[in-house]
Amino acid sequence: MVLVWVLCVPTFVFGQEKMYRLEVGAQTGVGYYMGELAPYAFMNASEVYGAQLRVKIDHRWALQVKGQRQRVVNTIKVGNDWGLREGKYVNPVWHFDATGEFNFFRLGINPYDIHQRALTPFVFVGIGFAAHNVYANDAISYPILETKTGSRVDYALYLPVGVGLKWKFAERWQLQLAWQHNIYVLNGDGLEGVVNNAQPNLLNNSYELNGSNVMNNDVTSTITLGIVFEFAADHKICPFCEY
Repeated sequence: MVLVWVLCVPTFVFGQEKMYRLEVGAQTGVGYYMGELAPYAFMNASEVYGAQLRVKIDHRWALQVKGQRQRVVNTIKVGNDWGLREGKYVNPVWHFDATGEFNFFRLGINPYDIHQRALTPFVFVGIGFAAHNVYANDAISYPILETKTGSRVDYALYLPVGVGLKWKFAERWQLQLAWQHNIYVLNGDGLEGVVNNAQPNLLNNSYELNGSNVMNNDVTSTITLGIVFEFAADHKICPFCEY
C-alpha cells in the first residue's frame, strides 16, 4: 500500500494533466482532383478550407466529423469561330465525412508522464458524402463556349483515408498536418460538372472511355494544416490509473 502511494503521489501532485474529451478546429491548405482531364496529382491544385469536431475516446482513439470545401479545376482546349482556345472550368465540391482515428502515441505535454509525446503521427479511415454542382462554372471573362448555369446539385459517396501529424504545443492547443485521400465508390465520376447540355461529356468523358467499373471514378485529395482547441475536461482522481 505504501509503495502504491509513493508511485502515485508524485504524478498526482506534480504532473496531473486534464484530458479534454472534445476538440474543435479549422484547417486550410491545398487540394487536387484526378480524373479525365487531370491524370496527375497537383495538376490543377486549388485552395481548401474546412472545420472539424473530434470526440476523444481515450488518448489514442477518437471519432471525428469534418466538412471541407475544395474546387475541381479543369482546363481544356476547344475550337470555336476564333480557332482553338483554352477554357477553364471550376466546380466547387463540399465534403462531409465521419472517421475513426488512431494516434501512434499518447498525445500530451506532461513532463512527469513518460508515456506521453508532444508529437504523434496518426491514421484515419471512414465514410463520407460529397455535394457538387451539376453544371461547372466558366472561370474566364470571355467564355469560349455557351455555358449553362443552374442550382442543381449532385451527390457522391466516398471513403476517406489518410495520415497526419499532431503537435500539442500548449495545454489546450494543437497543430495538425493531414493528408486525406477520398476514394469515390458511388456516383463519383462527375465531379468535373457539365458545361452545357449540348456537350455533356466535354469535361467528364472527353475520351469516351467511361464505364461501370468503380476504378473509373474520380478521386480527390487534400493536404491541410489546422489548429485545434480542446475543451470539456475529464477529471481523473489518479492519472496513474489511466495506463
